[in-house]
Amino acid sequence: MRIKLLIATGDVTYAGLISEYISQHHPDTMEISVCNTSQCLGEILAARKYDVALMDATLIKGADTEAIHLPMLLWTEHETVDVSDEFKKVQKYRRISSIVADVLEQYAKVSGNRCPSGSGTANITAIWSPTGGAGKTTVALAYAASCALEGKEVFYLNLESFSSIPVYFSERGKSISTVFEMLDSGEGNVKMLLQGIRCIESGITYLCSPDNFDDICILSAENIIELVTSCAEITDELVIDLSCACDVSTRQVFELANNVLLVTEPTASAQVKLSQFASQNNVFESIEEKTTIIANKGAVIDEPITNSLISLPFVQSNDSTGIFKALSEISLKREVAYD
Repeated sequence: MRIKLLIATGDVTYAGLISEYISQHHPDTMEISVCNTSQCLGEILAARKYDVALMDATLIKGADTEAIHLPMLLWTEHETVDVSDEFKKVQKYRRISSIVADVLEQYAKVSGNRCPSGSGTANITAIWSPTGGAGKTTVALAYAASCALEGKEVFYLNLESFSSIPVYFSERGKSISTVFEMLDSGEGNVKMLLQGIRCIESGITYLCSPDNFDDICILSAENIIELVTSCAEITDELVIDLSCACDVSTRQVFELANNVLLVTEPTASAQVKLSQFASQNNVFESIEEKTTIIANKGAVIDEPITNSLISLPFVQSNDSTGIFKALSEISLKREVAYD
């Protein structure tokens, strides 16, 4: 679905900049029309309906907004025109990517178009470990980076109880809590919201950390399905970084995933927990065929629990980002190492 967006401002140069940015970065998401005068605006609105309109105060004041699902006011702190508070406001003359994010977020809330479950197209890889500190996030990001190097669109979804996103990314966008709230409310278009608030760094798309640890706790199994499905519809590779708990959310992601990377490291406790998960938890039986063991930090697995295993070296560095980028050059694709 493409959003029909109308940009109505007397600033011709500014309208051109917004239009050019959207045409380059969101051609599959937005269809743009531009006008610069009240007369032009009246003619356009008489001839066609729009999903969203960004309008200057001087133009919105006399406009017939019946043909606009979401009329929004382009404003500055120095506006002198009195306009009703009924309109959502978008601040002018800031980073255009932020303006587009605001538009998509606000329209996602009112569009009432939920994403159908089960229609995802991405390859979904879940990364999990029964052991804290095994390097699960490093492996997840290394895998994501390796997919990006292949020219694929990659979405990294962090569902850890406590997010480590700030360690690896600059976090300039809106929190993933915005998505959690929409999922919990049962209203709005989650896929559109994701397109609006996602950030991209080093070829990897990601969402910024939750505002609060409790925000992720509100997710039900149905919420997880919709979240994963919505992410999968807007990327080629979806990489999901899970908490170490084997809870309802983790099990649901396992079910949806095409591949599971099960990470362990050299300590005795890590080996014991891995063995216990394989022998005492019926979840492993359901995912064994799509699971690859990742022996991280130079770990040696004497008795592999699956036929698929990849060994990663120990990378000595204080630079967390440098570690996952170094490991991304090593194949993390599913491969059989034992007969």
